[in-house]
Formats: sequence, C-alpha cells, structure tokens
Amino acid sequence: MRVVLGSDHAGYELKRELAGFLHELGHEILDVGTSSPDPVDYPDYAQALSKVIRENRADRGILICGSGVGASVAANKIPGIRAGLCHDTYSAHQSVEHDDVNVLVMGARIIGIALAKDIVQAFLSAEFTGEERHVRRLNKLKEIEKQYQI
Repeated sequence: MRVVLGSDHAGYELKRELAGFLHELGHEILDVGTSSPDPVDYPDYAQALSKVIRENRADRGILICGSGVGASVAANKIPGIRAGLCHDTYSAHQSVEHDDVNVLVMGARIIGIALAKDIVQAFLSAEFTGEERHVRRLNKLKEIEKQYQI
C-alpha cells in the first residue's frame, strides 16, 4: 500500500519509528515532513499530507502531532479527507470499515511505539465494508462537505 506520513515536531520521532516499521512490512512510503524535532506548525503538515491523498499519490495517510487533536482538526478541513483520531486498534479498523477513513491521526504524547504499531496495522489492514448503511452515511458526509465548499 502507498502510505503518506506527516507530523509536526511533537510527532517527529514516532513518525520515524513508524516509517521503518512500514518499510519492513513492504509498504511504499512518502514522507511529507517534518524532518527534524525543531518546532513547526501542524496545519502545514496536515495540508501537505492531505494534498498527497487528494492527488491519489497515496492510498492512506498517517498524521502525528502531540495529542492528535490539532492535526485531526486541520486534516478534516480539507475536502475528501476523512481523518480519524485513534488511540486504540478497534477505532483504527472500525473507522475504515464503517467511515472509509483515509487518514489515521495519532498523538505521540498519548501512546507509545508498540501501541502505535498495532494501531497502524489495524488501520492499514482494514477495508471499507461497502455496506448500504455505511455508504448512505458516507454520502451524507460528502453532501455536507459540498455545502460548505467555496
């Protein structure tokens, strides 16, 4: 799978760890930064990651900041992005299966590397079920999104 990674400075170390992990699993990785622990602003990396998803250069994204909250809010401002903040494996796979989430967001100050790896595996191995009720709800989300596009 083609996976785009992005983080701010708070998520930099976890992103580096996950990049190696994803490489070992055979995924194609595109890292949009940040490339150091120097302070940066998470909206910049949420936008860079989301652009890659929107351009179909990656199948899914993994975005990391300190809590995950700010990056999740930023990514969800971008049309076509469905970012889910997940700190457990159930939410990670269920968000894809039911809500067709295409960006996993995690907080590096909330979880450790072992749990993050489990969450990433759950997220990347999950597939949207395509069940009528989930498609109906996803279409409603898309309609809401269209109402607010400028």
